Amino acid sequence: MWKQTLLGALMLCALGQAAAQQAAAPPPQYDSVLASSLGADERGMRPYVFVILKTGPSKMPEGAERTKMFQGHFSNMARLAAEKKLVMAGPLDGVEGRRGIFIFATPDIDEAKKMVATDPVIINGEMVAEYHKLYGSAALMMVNDVHNKIRKK
Repeated sequence: MWKQTLLGALMLCALGQAAAQQAAAPPPQYDSVLASSLGADERGMRPYVFVILKTGPSKMPEGAERTKMFQGHFSNMARLAAEKKLVMAGPLDGVEGRRGIFIFATPDIDEAKKMVATDPVIINGEMVAEYHKLYGSAALMMVNDVHNKIRKK
């Protein structure tokens, strides 16, 4: 019985010490320059436009033209990302025709529509776009910079 009591007391001491260390940890440091550069509000958030790319009415058949269209799609995304307009993009699983996403660094759906209209998959009718306003972490603005540091090709 005394062994169980001792074990319980030791566990309580260990938990208390861990809680004290956690409480003593300094809070995250607010960086006003970084927040401003990312367009963050007081919550560290900002508005975006979230776009879902869905299968369009005109599937281009396999071949050189389709390959060229998708090369243009990837080049267009790279250009918009380099301009700090496209925050994130990626493919989806295709369920219910949903094929990909874009997140644009704008609160304006009409501005996002103009950017999407430059994409060859939209121009050719391979995909259509659905637009939504999104309020998310301003840290998303750093995704492309970090991604470029971790990709090998």
